[in-house]
Amino acid sequence: MRKLYILCLILSVTFSFAQKTNLKKADALFKNFSYLDASKAYEECLQNIKDPSAQTLKNAADSYYFISDSRNALKWYRKLYEVQGNNLTDIYYLRYIQSMKAVMDYDEADKITKEYLDKKGDKVEINKYVAQKKYIDSVAKAKPLYTIKNLDINTSKSDFGATFFKDNVVFTSARDTTKFSEKLYTWNNQPFLNLYIAERNPADGSLFNETVFLPNVMTKYHEATASFDNKGSTIYYSTNIVKKNKLVVDEARVNNFQIVKGSIVNNKLENPQKVFFDSDDYSVGHPSLSEDGQLLFFASDMPGGQGETDLYMVKIAADGTMSSPKNLGSNINTIGNEVFPFYQNGVLYFSSDGHYGWGDLDVYESKLLPDGTFSAPRNLGAPINSNKDDFSFIIDRTGAYGYFSSNRAGGKGDDDIYSFVKGKPVCNQSISGMAIDHKTKKPLTDVTIMAYNSFSEVLGETKTNFDGKYAIEVPCNKVVKMIAAKLNYSSDDKTVETTGENGGEIKDVNFELSNYDDLVVKKQGVEKVDVNPIYFDYDKYDITPKAVEELSKVVFIMQKFPNIRIKIESHTDSRGKDSYNLKLSDNRAKSTRDYILSQGIDASRIESAIGYGETRLINKCKNGVKCSEEEHVLNRRSDFIIIQK
Repeated sequence: MRKLYILCLILSVTFSFAQKTNLKKADALFKNFSYLDASKAYEECLQNIKDPSAQTLKNAADSYYFISDSRNALKWYRKLYEVQGNNLTDIYYLRYIQSMKAVMDYDEADKITKEYLDKKGDKVEINKYVAQKKYIDSVAKAKPLYTIKNLDINTSKSDFGATFFKDNVVFTSARDTTKFSEKLYTWNNQPFLNLYIAERNPADGSLFNETVFLPNVMTKYHEATASFDNKGSTIYYSTNIVKKNKLVVDEARVNNFQIVKGSIVNNKLENPQKVFFDSDDYSVGHPSLSEDGQLLFFASDMPGGQGETDLYMVKIAADGTMSSPKNLGSNINTIGNEVFPFYQNGVLYFSSDGHYGWGDLDVYESKLLPDGTFSAPRNLGAPINSNKDDFSFIIDRTGAYGYFSSNRAGGKGDDDIYSFVKGKPVCNQSISGMAIDHKTKKPLTDVTIMAYNSFSEVLGETKTNFDGKYAIEVPCNKVVKMIAAKLNYSSDDKTVETTGENGGEIKDVNFELSNYDDLVVKKQGVEKVDVNPIYFDYDKYDITPKAVEELSKVVFIMQKFPNIRIKIESHTDSRGKDSYNLKLSDNRAKSTRDYILSQGIDASRIESAIGYGETRLINKCKNGVKCSEEEHVLNRRSDFIIIQK
């Protein structure tokens, strides 16, 4: 869109100027807001200037920027950057970055953005950039919610700003009219703007049978961007400040926008009146009335704002009394331009070139919170947003369809109106956490994290990073089984129940994995589960609490390494009768086997459970040899030998 309508709410008319030299001519055209002619003049004279001043480079770049010629604007912003480097002001950093995005030089734009943020050293802004970039990257990978269509009603001129009016649609257009066909606006050499009304086809969203809206109020200057109450009996719209059919200009020869409120009776405007916060010294425009008529949002470059154009809100009492305008704050407003607010069902939609987006103006949404503030804006993503100006977004009360405007490639003219149909949003949440080594408690990298639904279908997969951290996206309102696995490590699993909050995050779902080598001992080429001696009561083979503590280690390794198969061997010392010891050890072996099976281990994974009595002593303590208690203990053992892993 031409920058007049979206970045600056100012306009001017043609004034005479001296044309002593080409540069003076270009400067005069620029000062007069004749940006289309100024861009041509700067292009011509800069061919003969070896070292142009920074101001001349700014003017040349801005001339193209304000008529949305991003390629040529970038050429001169880059020259300016070469001259000024880190001395570039905030607004010129923004325009430079936006021009890069507009020609899809995203990598370079990100590089310069990071350089700019590092220079500022503002941690809040850096964190905002990181969060918005992360979100927009995720949106880029998601399936688009919107299906869009360019409308046949568009012309070669600027058409934008659709808004609902009863069963029809009112929009803004610079399409030529019989009455004012020869009157052109010097900014872009297009006719001035008027409001039009069109019928809407519910079947496909198309607009037709357009006519001038409220003919009795349309002037020879700009009338644009209307908003209505639910009954369609009250209108707020943007217009030039005019007195006695002449534009009111300030000392800079600028005519500002104002908001006019009026009543609609029999297709005529009655009792038009300015809102109290209108001023000859700054612009207010792009009004948007909430569905209950109690809130009015608008854009303004009034003093005290945070950027070039900010969004404001006023409360409206039952008797029509308005509160003082309230700036929507740094969550919404930036150093750039925030424009075209639209409020529906507790959500504020608006366009901005100051938040991290695809380029130039993008459409964002933000929820009104109970404390009166707004949530962090979220980019609507493609195809609503593009690398060009995307703005004037409206959506019906059901959230199913609407309109927006854009000057993207492939349109019919300058700005075009697009219809859209919105599909049901896919609700996803993020589950995050980390994986650590059970023994060392250190982070584990390259751990595979799998998410499954109740039917064991894969919902997602990721790996932990160098810090052992992970994040995985899963659907809302699901019971999710999370499994963490790494080669030569035990697996770990958790069950998580997601909520219905789209974009929410469930944190600290952590996993501990044990290294296989920490769970086994190796002797003479044989691997055994690393357990302490299994103690039984004297002359008994019942599983004691102490035995359970050690057997849980066997159960753990078999659960976490599902391919492991073992055989159980139980031994006694030489004291007692040989035959008795043989039977006792065999009972103990089978008792330990039965306990392991009772913990859910499949019987096929235990090849055998055999007691060997005192037939396989590991020291000298056989019958008749005097040994200490400690030496006899070494022979009283149960081995869990790994035969397959």
